[in-house]
Amino acid sequence: MARKKSKIKTQARSRLSETDSVYFLKLVIYMIIGSLWIKVTTVDAQVPVPAGFLVGLLFTAHEHFKVDRKIEYAVLLVAALVGFWAPIGLYITLQ
Repeated sequence: MARKKSKIKTQARSRLSETDSVYFLKLVIYMIIGSLWIKVTTVDAQVPVPAGFLVGLLFTAHEHFKVDRKIEYAVLLVAALVGFWAPIGLYITLQ
C-alpha cells in the first residue's frame, strides 16, 4: 500500500516538471513578446507604450509553473529594453 502512494507521488511530480526544451521555448516567446512596443507619434512628440512587456507580465503572473518567475521577469525586462531601441512593434502616426 505504501509503495502505491509513493508511485503516485512520483508520477504527479514528473507530470508537473518542465522539460528543458519547453522552458527554452517559453523564454524565447517571452523575449519576442517583451520586445513589442506601440509607439504613437504625433506632431509634437512620440509616446512609447510597452505593450508586450505588460502582456508578458500578465502571462508570467498567471503561469502554472512559478519556479523561475524571477528569470522570466528579467528576460521580459531585457527584451523590453532591446525593443525600445530596435524598430520592433507597432508605429501609429497621428496628424
